[in-house]
Amino acid sequence: MKFGYTIIYVADVRATLDFYARAFGFATRFVTDDAQFGELETGATALAFARHDVAAGSLPAGYRALDESDLPAGIEIGFTTEDVPAAYQRALDAGAVSLAAPRTKPWGQVVAYLRAPEGTLVELCTPMG
Repeated sequence: MKFGYTIIYVADVRATLDFYARAFGFATRFVTDDAQFGELETGATALAFARHDVAAGSLPAGYRALDESDLPAGIEIGFTTEDVPAAYQRALDAGAVSLAAPRTKPWGQVVAYLRAPEGTLVELCTPMG
C-alpha cells in the first residue's frame, strides 16, 4: 500500500490552483478543460482539487465542505520550507488567513498555521532532522 494522493473539494478549481501557486509556489501539473479537477506539482504524492459537484456524484449522502465552518476541519496539509516566516508572509499576501504565526517548538522546528481561501488548514514548518 502507498499513499497516492489527496483531493480537496472546492468551489473553484482554477482559483484554488492559482492561490497555491501564488502562496506556495506550486505549479499546476494538470487541470481538466472544464476545470472539474486539477493537480499541483508537489512531488511524489499529488495534491489535487476537484469541484464540489464531482464529489456530489461520488458521495450520494453528501459531505461537509471545508469552508462551511469558521473553524478549520481536523485535518491539515503540511508543507516544509527552510524559511517559515517568509513562506507564511507570502501565503498571507496571497489571501490565506493566519491561525498561528511562526514560532519555534521545543524540539527546534519552526511551525505556522494558515487557512487557505477554500478552507484547508495548512501547516508550514521547517524540515525535521
